[in-house]
Amino acid sequence: MKPTTILLVDDHAVMRMGLVSLLETCRDVEVIGDTGDGESAIRKALKLRPDVVIMDLMMPEMDGVETTRRLLEKWPEANVLVLTTFATSDGISRALEAGAKGAILKNSDLKGLRAAIHDVAEGKRHCSAEVEQIMTDDPPIPELSLRQLEILNSIVRGLSNPDIARQLGISLPMVKEHLTSLFAKLGVANRTEAVALALRKQLLKI
Repeated sequence: MKPTTILLVDDHAVMRMGLVSLLETCRDVEVIGDTGDGESAIRKALKLRPDVVIMDLMMPEMDGVETTRRLLEKWPEANVLVLTTFATSDGISRALEAGAKGAILKNSDLKGLRAAIHDVAEGKRHCSAEVEQIMTDDPPIPELSLRQLEILNSIVRGLSNPDIARQLGISLPMVKEHLTSLFAKLGVANRTEAVALALRKQLLKI
């Protein structure tokens, strides 16, 4: 039986080496390539055409979400499995929305990893029990509009409503309306909770 071929993408060389060594113990999978950045991942995936691309979520320059999105634009049949230590649901949710077929935590055992690889190789959705629990306990935040992100960035910086109005060139009542809408979408009651949530879920690049 032909082994399932793997392209491994992770910016930590030690993690890649460890996963390669681990997967080499399995006869039913074969690592045919590995790399540490998104651009290289896309090039190698298009050249090697692996059955599964195991994608790290958090990488510099181009993260796993954007890499997945760009890869699928060029190769819609690609099967991407997200492998992550990310503690919140938002990155995982964005990766699945971008087209990844599954997600599993980096601390998963070999049995769980192999099961995820084979499901994704067959085009099935596979999220580990731990990932499903994260998605249940910590639901992803709905996508925020550009204006809502501007408002959120302003309150994280500690600006008052009049300061926000002057900075964005909008009226004070409009600022209050945007804040009300933002708080409702985030599921928070006030600025303090909004700031805490924004920092915990890394909603802003600050």
